[in-house]
Amino acid sequence: MQAPKAAVRAKRAVPKKAEADASGDRTGGRHPLGREAEAFVARELERRGFSVIGRNVRVGRLELDLIARRGSLIVICEVRARRSDKFMAPAESLDRRKLERIRRAASLWLVSSRLRNVDVRLDVAAVVYDSATPRLEYYENAF
Repeated sequence: MQAPKAAVRAKRAVPKKAEADASGDRTGGRHPLGREAEAFVARELERRGFSVIGRNVRVGRLELDLIARRGSLIVICEVRARRSDKFMAPAESLDRRKLERIRRAASLWLVSSRLRNVDVRLDVAAVVYDSATPRLEYYENAF
């Protein structure tokens, strides 16, 4: 009689939690296009008279890309980037679940920030890098 073969167990690799570098980037350099797009949109918001008060703001396990303020208006902006919009525009990559996560993160951040008498707007910025100059489509009150 033959002994039963030992079951082979595959070890599941547990990803190491990324540590923030000096710029606050927790991605370990995995998303340079996204970081570049966020910086591009932040400059555009500043050009429009906003002060950027938060970048990649963590709210528990959730994240808000950009938070900007102009007077009593707070803008929470989700930034989407693509090298090309040939198959899908950047804004089209937002599904219902992602929008719900952004809303939840925005709500939690607003409560924790204890801001009073402010108006809040949720925007989406879509950046396409298919030429020498990035193209920006900016959607105010997107959701």
